[in-house]
Amino acid sequence: MNWDQAQGNWKQFSGKIRERWGEFTDDDLEKVKGRREQLEGAIQERYGISREEAHRQLDEVLDRCRGC
Repeated sequence: MNWDQAQGNWKQFSGKIRERWGEFTDDDLEKVKGRREQLEGAIQERYGISREEAHRQLDEVLDRCRGC
């Protein structure tokens, strides 16, 4: 899955985000609304990791979500 597909299926993909990063609430994900940079920043802030690490982890979720 690429980011454009994730944005198009945001409700479904946000479930995958919550599976990976369980601290996110529906309100958190509603604020992001499919904007990757904001999501990476939120992951970075919430989990205390670098922006690059947040980007890498998000890529992993996208890769695993092929056919979602």
